[in-house]
Amino acid sequence: MTYEFLSETAQTWGTVGFVVMFALALAYALNPKNRAQFDDAARLPLEKD
Repeated sequence: MTYEFLSETAQTWGTVGFVVMFALALAYALNPKNRAQFDDAARLPLEKD
């Protein structure tokens, strides 16, 4: 195993990992089941104590 091989492997799998994590976060954020929770969280700063 050379440094170049390890470097290319880490770059490739790192990129794939970040793309997968981004896709999962996007799916979670756009899931209609979470809409009410996100709407409540969006109104939270505007509520009076």
